[in-house]
Amino acid sequence: MASKFRKALGLLRRPRFARAMLVHRVAASVEHLPAIHICAAGTLVDAGANKGQFSLAFRALRPEALIIAFEPLPEAANTYERMFARDHRTHLQRVALASAEGSATFHVADRADSSSLLRPGPGQALAFGVRAAKTIEVPVKRLGDCVDFATLPQPVLLKVDVQGGELAVFDGCTQLDLIDFIYVELSFIELYVGQPLFQDVSGYLAERGFRIIGVFNQVSTREFGPTQADVLFHRERA
Repeated sequence: MASKFRKALGLLRRPRFARAMLVHRVAASVEHLPAIHICAAGTLVDAGANKGQFSLAFRALRPEALIIAFEPLPEAANTYERMFARDHRTHLQRVALASAEGSATFHVADRADSSSLLRPGPGQALAFGVRAAKTIEVPVKRLGDCVDFATLPQPVLLKVDVQGGELAVFDGCTQLDLIDFIYVELSFIELYVGQPLFQDVSGYLAERGFRIIGVFNQVSTREFGPTQADVLFHRERA
């Protein structure tokens, strides 16, 4: 409770954050500010943008940077577009990112920001009390078909919060070698059916030249102990 109170006070101290809370009911993800500061990125690619919580925090530190965001959930995308309507360096694409193009079933959870292309499993219910509420069909695209990373202002930060679909996002990008930082929420236990775990994703990225430079916001649950964390990877360009 104390941490939530401190976060609320921090949000209200920044006019843009306060307006987002009061007008759009969106709380900027201030817990990610340390990682954002490390990257000092010229471009944010926000995969799994939801209502814009991370983009909002990023914009506070990087007011001139380019933001390209992806969010398939209609209600969340509507909020994102309203909040950034006057920000001409922010662009939203209403698609889910995967390793193939077309359409797919999207599992909408009873807590919307936990929705995923993967079905929530027993671990998600035990750890966080989150369950699937309904399914919808959403368009899916490959990241490499949506963004030409060679044209983006550097450094480039790819933030990935896709609830178990991380490897599908990476498999859909042929230009990982042009990305400087990847900031991704990873799980130590299976929350979604068939999801890759921390060691799977970190191994995949290590094989492609990325190394871990920070671990943030670790979440422990009564049922599993350490359950999730946000991990920052860096790849030095040749």
